[in-house]
Amino acid sequence: MIKKRSYFIGLTLLVLVVSSGFINFKKEKLEGFHLSNTEVIKYHVPNEYENEEVIIPVKVPNVGKSFTGFAQKMAYKESRGMLHLVNPYGYMGKYQFGRSTLRTVGIYDFQEFLRNAEWQDEAFKALIARNKWELRKEIQKYSGRVINGVEITESGLIAAAHLGGAGSVKKYLRSNGRNGFKDGFGTSLSSYIRKFSNYDISHIEADANAKVDLE
Repeated sequence: MIKKRSYFIGLTLLVLVVSSGFINFKKEKLEGFHLSNTEVIKYHVPNEYENEEVIIPVKVPNVGKSFTGFAQKMAYKESRGMLHLVNPYGYMGKYQFGRSTLRTVGIYDFQEFLRNAEWQDEAFKALIARNKWELRKEIQKYSGRVINGVEITESGLIAAAHLGGAGSVKKYLRSNGRNGFKDGFGTSLSSYIRKFSNYDISHIEADANAKVDLE
């Protein structure tokens, strides 16, 4: 009798415990984030094209074979156009001038030179005028000839003189390209003669004493 009573008491307690698990609790909404019964969460995963870097092409003025084109190409070739650059050999500015060359064209404040785009452009023009004077005979004599597969032009020779000096250009021409010059990075005169051929730099006159007007 006692065993049967204990059995029913235990069964009753088990039913009460199990049924308590089905008690309804009050729904609560989290502040700032909740969904209604009709709302659906939507996720957007970028596809492979949306993840790619978008590069917007920049329109560059077509300066062609003008002097502006010559100057821009020279600045890019020398320094990627960086005004403040000083390379490991001490050459400075976007056209990479040495200190002795800067003194020759009338510039002695090298820190200001690195800050001043106008000084750099004017120094470039002054050096062209000086190199035109130094190479005036060679320009007249060799223009139109082909040396090492490259046509000789005025702008090409002036560019080569910017790289290695007018004296190196003279030696190169007189040796028919056998006596070449390469700078510290391995760039040759011949490559500059080719890269900068047939640009119009005619408006800059040859001047043995050209200097930058700092006023």
